[in-house]
Amino acid sequence: VKPFWLQRPRPIKRRRGVPPSVREGPPPLDGDDASMSLFYSFLRSLADRNVQVTVEMKNDVCITGTLQSADQFLNLMLANISVNDPDRYPHFLPFKNCFIRGSVVRYVHLPAHEVDTDSLQESCKREAKQGR
Repeated sequence: VKPFWLQRPRPIKRRRGVPPSVREGPPPLDGDDASMSLFYSFLRSLADRNVQVTVEMKNDVCITGTLQSADQFLNLMLANISVNDPDRYPHFLPFKNCFIRGSVVRYVHLPAHEVDTDSLQESCKREAKQGR
C-alpha cells in the first residue's frame, strides 16, 4: 500500500441536474421568519417608492441614500449616497451607489411621513393570528 501522498486522487463524481433542495423552493416561513417576511415586504415597498433612508451599520458608519432594492436577507442597495460624517470616513466620498449586507445593519432610519403605522399594525396582527 502506497502512502496517501503518493496515491492518485480519486475522480470527483459530479451529479447532474438540479439538487432537490433547489427544486422544492425555499422552506415555509414560521415564527421569526414570518416577521422577517413582513419587514422584507415593507422594505420592498419603500424601495419601489425610492425613499431616502439612513442606514446605521454595526461599525458606526451612517450612510444616507435612496433605497433602490432590498432582498430576503435584508441586503440593501442605496443610490446617491452620502456619509453622515465625511471627515471621519473620507474613503466613502467618491462612491455614488453602495450595497450593504444585511448582517452588518444595526438600524434603518426611515422618514416618519413614509411609514404607515396603521397598515403595519394590521399586518402584524394578521400574521400573529395565522401563526397561532
